[in-house]
Amino acid sequence: MIKTDELRGEIARNGLSQSDVAKMIGVTPKTFYEKMKNGVFGSDEIEIMIEKLNIRDPMAIFFAKK
Repeated sequence: MIKTDELRGEIARNGLSQSDVAKMIGVTPKTFYEKMKNGVFGSDEIEIMIEKLNIRDPMAIFFAKK
């Protein structure tokens, strides 16, 4: 389960919008919003976000337990 609130925080910390991140991972903003709502991203998308957003503790965001 992805902690979308923490992911939003990382996006903001980098001075980006969700639309910016959508472009980064190669999806439309609408698709990105749906993925955020459902908390589901592909492993390639997660890898790109970890790298581009300089996420220090990806386990806490992308592989969190309920």
